[in-house]
Amino acid sequence: MNNKKPLIILTGPTAVGKTDLSIKLAKAVNGEIISADSAQVYKGFDIGSAKVTHEEMQGVPHHLIDVFEPDYAFDVTVFQREAKRIVDEIISRRHIPIVAGGTGFYIQALLYDIDFNSEAESVEESFEKSFEKSFEKPFIEEKSSNSETSITTNIKSKGFLNDFINELVSKLDEKPITFRNALEIYLETTNDIDTLYNLLKEIDPESGKLIHKNNHRKVIRALEFYHFHGYPISEHNKKERQKDSIYNSFYFVLNMNRDKLYDRINRRVDIMTDAGLIEEVSKLRNMGYDLSLTSMQAIGYKEIYSALDVIENEKYSPGSSEYEEVIHHALEQIKLNTRHFAKRQLTWFRREKDVIWLDKDEFSKNYSLDSNETDDEILNFILNKCRYILTKE
Repeated sequence: MNNKKPLIILTGPTAVGKTDLSIKLAKAVNGEIISADSAQVYKGFDIGSAKVTHEEMQGVPHHLIDVFEPDYAFDVTVFQREAKRIVDEIISRRHIPIVAGGTGFYIQALLYDIDFNSEAESVEESFEKSFEKSFEKPFIEEKSSNSETSITTNIKSKGFLNDFINELVSKLDEKPITFRNALEIYLETTNDIDTLYNLLKEIDPESGKLIHKNNHRKVIRALEFYHFHGYPISEHNKKERQKDSIYNSFYFVLNMNRDKLYDRINRRVDIMTDAGLIEEVSKLRNMGYDLSLTSMQAIGYKEIYSALDVIENEKYSPGSSEYEEVIHHALEQIKLNTRHFAKRQLTWFRREKDVIWLDKDEFSKNYSLDSNETDDEILNFILNKCRYILTKE
């Protein structure tokens, strides 16, 4: 007998239409929605994140929206912890938890209960105990007086990593407390993310593909993991993905024709602009939030922020041709980056197991793509698939 807790996941690439369908689904199953979106969790990130409005919610409870200030370091570990707690609360009310959003790693962490905490604790503990020794002598250990230097792991790049950190620490005015702290001080002092990112790509090419260079925290975390465990964090994550889901779950991925999706993305950026995206980013910027924050690296925010920096430095006047050109370039960059992001999302979902694909083009053969009839066809399909866990509840 399956005693796992029920969970419905509705995800897909950005702009595909998850929000409207998730609300219809929640109303049909007496559900509550947990947002798996890395930007909507922040207060003040409304227009650029396409955050669902109070009116659009139609009375359906939504969670992990408008929770944290922009300077809070929200990440997958926080999402996992909070989402697990919220799932339990929803089920205690005899409602169905629905995870809706496009951040695939968040969904994976929740679904398979990926182990982050024990890794983080072991990293901190082992480093704190060995840090002083590590910096009193080189990280590379000697075999014997008459033998060559040996690398502490079976991956040759570990030697380069150790040499690099030894050299890095010797040049720091401030003595670091942990390995992570050493990298953070280096980055803060030099602003040289390229060196760290290139190091990551050498020791863990897979993570180099998945982690964006501007996500400093993840770059440092991956280097830290390798230093302590001697193997790439991408290998650890791959093993974690082999776990079975801890929930009685259905994992739906909404998709549509690529050209149509890209057209929707472009039009949505135009709609965001008309709704006040530039003003929203300007307000956040004036409040002191900058590109060093995880939140401000969200697509739509980082591009406008950089454009406003150029406008301020060059003293371009609003309405001038120079001003309009800078803004136009930023908006085109948002469209391009969002299209690339949608492509990466689909690549991620295709790697996941037990996924049920929902092709909007197939469901809309007799209707228009965004019609209520198309959504109803998809909804009926979902309800039929989930009828077992719904009848149990």
